Amino acid sequence: MSTFEPFFAALGLTEWCKGETGQVSNLTSLADLAAKAKGEDEVILSIWDFPFPSMDALHASCPAFPKSRELSRGIENVFLDIKDNLSLVLDPLTQPLSWLLQGTLWLFETTPWWMMIPLLLALVMLVGRSRMLVGFVAVCLFGIAFVDYYTFAAQTLAVIFVCSILCVIVGVPVGIAMSRSDRLERALIPILDMLQTLPAFVYLIPLIFLFSVTEPKLYGIAIILYAIVPVIRLTDLGIRLVDVEVIEAATAYGLTERQKLTKVQIPLALPNIMAGINQTIMMSLSMVVIASLVSAPGLGVLVLRGIRNLELGVGLLSGLGIVVLAIVLDRTTKLALTRFSPDQNQ
Repeated sequence: MSTFEPFFAALGLTEWCKGETGQVSNLTSLADLAAKAKGEDEVILSIWDFPFPSMDALHASCPAFPKSRELSRGIENVFLDIKDNLSLVLDPLTQPLSWLLQGTLWLFETTPWWMMIPLLLALVMLVGRSRMLVGFVAVCLFGIAFVDYYTFAAQTLAVIFVCSILCVIVGVPVGIAMSRSDRLERALIPILDMLQTLPAFVYLIPLIFLFSVTEPKLYGIAIILYAIVPVIRLTDLGIRLVDVEVIEAATAYGLTERQKLTKVQIPLALPNIMAGINQTIMMSLSMVVIASLVSAPGLGVLVLRGIRNLELGVGLLSGLGIVVLAIVLDRTTKLALTRFSPDQNQ
């Protein structure tokens, strides 16, 4: 006798459980087989061995009850049924992202190193205003180029540049809107929590079904969804942390809501916003490596090659290149942060 047959019998579902087979259960457990081999009639389970009433355990006692695989297959079927309609809507909306990624990759790859590296160093100097940082970045970039990984590093920087800029363009206005509406904040917090806690690989699963692996927008959307959360959260937090007395003073001076936002709240919240941008860039870099599984270019391809072909040197050098890029981006954005908040510790 199966474990949960009395449960279905107590509910009056015995006939339903028989289904088309006319039998309540045609499955025999290993414990029952062992008992029969020993000449015993039935095995009585102790409370210690009592199974959890999972879908598969209930199915063993009632064949009409669905298995867990039927649930997961149903989810797959629903997704596949709406896939074509979703693609008709999403393809035109996301195609500009593919064009932007392709154009930026082409620009970073075709620009000669003797032009690109000085431009990057000039950008670092403009943002960080530190000659020591510029020297450090120069050593890092020339070191990466010296081991013939310059092209891969340029591809990684191109993808991070596009995705980070889009995260800021979308994330900062969303964060501002959340700070001005408690209802919107309550509605978006569960979504942000989900995006922040989902494993990185899970982002790729539905996107692979919706888009071709050869399309840049596949990994672009995955990176943006993964990295956009910090800039939204910290923008919202920064504006909400502005002192109430400052807002009251601005109101007393006759500033409109728009003026209070642009001239008081956003300037005072800039340190938090910059910290969110810093975290977004770091998360974009980490996701670029994982997105190499779905054709994202850059140093992640070399890491994947090192794992796949057991090329220890390639994997370690490319991993070191990613670490160097992470340090460069982190130090540059943190120095930019100190310009808005002089008391911020590096």
